[in-house]
Amino acid sequence: MDFPAAVDYILSFADYERMPRSAVVFDLRRMERLLARLGNPQNAAKSVHIAGTKGKGSTAAMLASVLKQSGYRTGLYTSPHLLSIRERIQINGRQISEDEFARLTVRIKPEVEAVNASGNLGELTTYEILTALAFLCFQDSGVAYQVLETGLGGRLDATNVVQPEVCVTTSISYDHMDVLGSTLAEIAMEKAGIIKPGSIVVTAPQAPETMKVLEDVCRQQKVKLVKVGSDVVWRQKSIRPEKQSFRLKGLMGEYDIEVPLLGEHQLENAATAVAAAEALAGRGAVITARAIINGIASVSWPGRLQVLRKKPWVIVDGAHNGDSVRRLVAALRQYFTFEKAFVIFGASSDKNIAAMAAELKTLPHRVIVTSSHHPRAVAVELLAEKFSREDIIPEISENVASAVEKALSLAGSGDLVCATGSLFLVAEVMEYMQRRD
Repeated sequence: MDFPAAVDYILSFADYERMPRSAVVFDLRRMERLLARLGNPQNAAKSVHIAGTKGKGSTAAMLASVLKQSGYRTGLYTSPHLLSIRERIQINGRQISEDEFARLTVRIKPEVEAVNASGNLGELTTYEILTALAFLCFQDSGVAYQVLETGLGGRLDATNVVQPEVCVTTSISYDHMDVLGSTLAEIAMEKAGIIKPGSIVVTAPQAPETMKVLEDVCRQQKVKLVKVGSDVVWRQKSIRPEKQSFRLKGLMGEYDIEVPLLGEHQLENAATAVAAAEALAGRGAVITARAIINGIASVSWPGRLQVLRKKPWVIVDGAHNGDSVRRLVAALRQYFTFEKAFVIFGASSDKNIAAMAAELKTLPHRVIVTSSHHPRAVAVELLAEKFSREDIIPEISENVASAVEKALSLAGSGDLVCATGSLFLVAEVMEYMQRRD
């Protein structure tokens, strides 16, 4: 089996990233059965488990970078990917190779088929199989730490099969409400499902009702809770379109840090990653101040306030709910100087498009709505209708390439073009710009 065949095999199963989530039955017993057949590779390394609505991928990447700088062989598992499925499984910043991906798929295939034929738990999903493949990869590579980002929620997520050293909750807001619940407290309870006895919990700043849920769960599980924003604090020092700097006072020291990811929310994510690193140090990991500083400074996490071009600015950001779009708009005004803004927007069908459109009202000179190739992408006519209700009359482009060309033809050298609303849209814009340039 070669790499394309391996990808085709894994994608042949139910994929809740590409189908309505209501059609997927979440049941951790499938995952546990598969991992048992594989020898429980999830237990081979020490784990950091990260849940949240926004910032969990950035936080995971920063923490993995710190652990690498500390001399630990470190696995990183994230989702979704931008350009290649291999991005989801990384060791010390390097993606799993095509050959290794294919080899592990061959190894896992008979166990997948045995589990699927064994009972009434339903078939394993694409995400569950990928998660098991990541655990196998990390075990075979002898990683010391594995940093795991949940895909959806936490309680029933396929990654929730580890006994973590540290549990992290990044910013929690309204998203995936069809699955996770209609209130912040309900959503927080699902995210808090990763918290287990014997761990340390680190949380980013949260809304009061969210924080209460986390405090209650930590109290029930008898675990320590570290609050970023009160136990760990920071202040911004300088900003540039390439990077920003801040000073952070943590539990174990003070640090002057530069981070190449833009937006004040990335300072929050960086502070959360530092707090998690300090929590690991409190459990015996050897992590120095220099490793923390160098790890944050060298992180790579594409598709988040990423500059693809200057004159005009061309920026992509995977903001996909109202709160993250609000932060994006604030960051664009804070970090960039421009005359007019042109927004290329596309979203998935399970997102609150009205909330995102409302946040964009103060920014754009013009909005161009479009649709990515992703099967859950919203049709442009529906996007246009949603924006019209917010008193924004958008232009329509049937595909990403035409949307980019339209924006670039309208934008002058002192203007800004920003593509947002979905990581799937961002990926297509990045691919098109690479070919174009």
